[in-house]
Amino acid sequence: MSTSRQPVLFIGHGSPMNAIERNRWSDALRELGSTLARPEAILVVSAHWFVPGSWITAQPQPATIHDFGGFPPALYAMRYPAPGAPQLAAAIAAASEGRIRTTTEWGLDHGSWSVLCHLFPSADVPVLQLSIDQHATLQAHAAIGAQLAPLRDRGVLVLGSGNGVHNLGHAFRAWRAGDHTTPDWAARFDRAVETAVLGGNRVGAIIAAAQNADATMAHPTPEHFLPLLYAAAASDPDDSVDFPVTGFDMGSLSMRSVRFQRGAE
Repeated sequence: MSTSRQPVLFIGHGSPMNAIERNRWSDALRELGSTLARPEAILVVSAHWFVPGSWITAQPQPATIHDFGGFPPALYAMRYPAPGAPQLAAAIAAASEGRIRTTTEWGLDHGSWSVLCHLFPSADVPVLQLSIDQHATLQAHAAIGAQLAPLRDRGVLVLGSGNGVHNLGHAFRAWRAGDHTTPDWAARFDRAVETAVLGGNRVGAIIAAAQNADATMAHPTPEHFLPLLYAAAASDPDDSVDFPVTGFDMGSLSMRSVRFQRGAE
């Protein structure tokens, strides 16, 4: 296995149906996956594990969790049988100064597997998932993300899975009404995300974006935005930044993905 320094990714994960459909988003993730060196392990910060406390999965074989309803049977049959990494989970928890604790009471939710099934379809790389603490401040989330940065030199790919813009209620209402246009507030916030990650103080700029005039519409609840903060905090100031995927699904769900990497890795 490669032990070269890994990039940090933020992936716009969209509908779980992207896991089994061939579309613009799944094709883009397959293309991105083809450019990635095989990591020693993957640590995912998923929007769909938003609970009190910071927890990391520590079982040898995490379950595939179908955390949604009303989809076709084929989606519920989907499995992503990647192994876990209990020793790595324990080491991350031990190094966190009490911020992170291990658990075997979760697995891989669709924020993880609907993305990983395209990036690493063989499901042979160990995967851990880190929860997002409902009660933490933005600064506390960033501090945990920064603690993940040294993992990159151990061959661990840190991956935040969420959306740059995620107002699902608005998206469904507009979609059902046949309105597939991108609202001004969604386009503005997506540009604010782009500007924030390209700037010199990424973490500070992302925290500022979370409080700008469009933030309430872009994110009525914060869980899909926070994985971006973790990813930015795990990046280095001299990392290059690119956007392997851009665009909107259902008019207003930003599918922007961000890659932070050193040089031409």
